[in-house]
Amino acid sequence: MWRKLVKLMRFDGPGGKPNPLKRRVAPAATPLAETAFSPNPGNLRMFSFVPAKPKGAPLVVLLHGCGQTAAGYDLGAGWSQLGADKGFAVLAVEQKGVNNPGTCFNWFNPEDVTRDSGEVASIAAMIVQMVGAHGLDPKRVFITGLSAGGAMTAAMLATYPEIFAGGAIIAGLPFGAAANVGEALGAMRAAPLKTPHQWGDLVRAASSHAGAWPRISIWHGGMDATVNVGNAQAAAAQWADVHGLKLTEAKQQAIGTAMRLSWGDKLEVITIPAMGHGTPIDSDAVGAPAPYILEAGISSTMRIADFWGLLETAKAAPKPKPAPIHIVPPPEPALPKIEQAFKGKAAPQPAPLNARVDAIIRRALKAAGLIKKR
Repeated sequence: MWRKLVKLMRFDGPGGKPNPLKRRVAPAATPLAETAFSPNPGNLRMFSFVPAKPKGAPLVVLLHGCGQTAAGYDLGAGWSQLGADKGFAVLAVEQKGVNNPGTCFNWFNPEDVTRDSGEVASIAAMIVQMVGAHGLDPKRVFITGLSAGGAMTAAMLATYPEIFAGGAIIAGLPFGAAANVGEALGAMRAAPLKTPHQWGDLVRAASSHAGAWPRISIWHGGMDATVNVGNAQAAAAQWADVHGLKLTEAKQQAIGTAMRLSWGDKLEVITIPAMGHGTPIDSDAVGAPAPYILEAGISSTMRIADFWGLLETAKAAPKPKPAPIHIVPPPEPALPKIEQAFKGKAAPQPAPLNARVDAIIRRALKAAGLIKKR
């Protein structure tokens, strides 16, 4: 069962096949430096990037996906690259193979997602040390992660909400979706059925927090075969309930072929219908494509940073806008390996572009439960 979980979380984008486990190699060109810290009950590694003028700077915490390194995920998503430009620090956490054979964060293990215990306690200790050592702004600490790192991001936001001003869950799962490997497999296939209030109660029970809650950005590919897109719906329901928001009051906005649902500056959900499992980037803006780092014509890094207000940190220049989106219209989405059904046959003619894009978006939103089926 454990090996099955590892395989399910080791896909390279839409229609990808499981990769064999192999030794992770950190990229040669990385601005991150490993830093010792304590306490470390979760036995994790800490890597950091500090801007030229760190005093009062924001901090972004990164949690990689299974099989990735801290430096590899940072290089692909481009967070340190953006931090050097905009003046914020980066803390990249790395899992060890001794803790998890797939080098996944243990988001489903109660001992690692309970406040003051295991991996979440180690990550909290890293943040406290980094803020104190470099004089960073404790009111502008943010966290984001992919897949297992996305699920662990949800755990950090639930167990230490007072630390964070915002978070971004990419291809992840809601907090409390699983408490063991078997439940994790089931949750990845389909999010557990709970009411928004039940999901919210899991977050509220994770700490004694009584203040403001972090603003949340949720990203997911509509064709994700590793973590079902229904988990984006569940995560949205969880944080909408925590923030006291009504799911029906979302504002809809098309961003190329992506669809954004937003509730002011507190919560947003971006669905990319034709994308599989990974972090979407636009390498013309920031980052570089790699396994699980998918060239999608939209930069999640830039847009998350903008949602958090990090693009406003440069005082001398006017607020920059996210890089323009260059999206190649995707083919009609279908089940994986559908091309096999047309062997020896003429492929169906595509619908007109506008109708096809609209159909893609509507199907993805219906699959995620974010709009009603007619």
